Amino acid sequence: MHRALSSSILLLPLLPTPLLAHSGHGQAPLTTPSESDWATRHLAEEHHISNFDAGAFFTLHDFDSSLTWTPDEIRRLYGLDDESQRGVDEAKKAEVVRRTLETFDADGDGAVQRGEWMDGWRAGKRLEDFGLGPGHHGDDEYEYEIHHFEKFHDENTKEEDLTHPEDIEHFRKHDEQEAAAQHQEQMDRMPIVEQNIPEKFRRH
Repeated sequence: MHRALSSSILLLPLLPTPLLAHSGHGQAPLTTPSESDWATRHLAEEHHISNFDAGAFFTLHDFDSSLTWTPDEIRRLYGLDDESQRGVDEAKKAEVVRRTLETFDADGDGAVQRGEWMDGWRAGKRLEDFGLGPGHHGDDEYEYEIHHFEKFHDENTKEEDLTHPEDIEHFRKHDEQEAAAQHQEQMDRMPIVEQNIPEKFRRH
């Protein structure tokens, strides 16, 4: 079995969402009413979690487990550094962070504490939908698993069945990364030839 296929099949049990229920392999993706708030839709589309809990949502996106959302974590929550957001200018991304902090950062220290998030949520405050999509913030393997493999394949899928354009592109990227890693490993094993080192960097 292709290594990337194997990792895709094994990935779901390792996802960091054990507190809440997921849809299984081969099931239709979860949907939410169009009037649902952005956070609820994000959970359904990006994590396949149907029952929203504000505390669990904060913990899930507290990527360094510091009980605080930093500006970088807000960027990651909204998927602002994902490939799909390459065309979004930095001013717009900065606006997303700024407005999120304006909504939930009660003490103005430049971050959102868990207590501030919970207080804000109870007061009816919500994460804004900035029109930038559901917030892709997983790595390539995770995004492939969530947005393609679960929808069109299952644990019984064989490598020869992976013929969709998304499958081909995913494994192409995986093979490129593997080849690059092997090349780097070979380079690291090569002996250093002193004559190839510029004179100014040689030890004397």
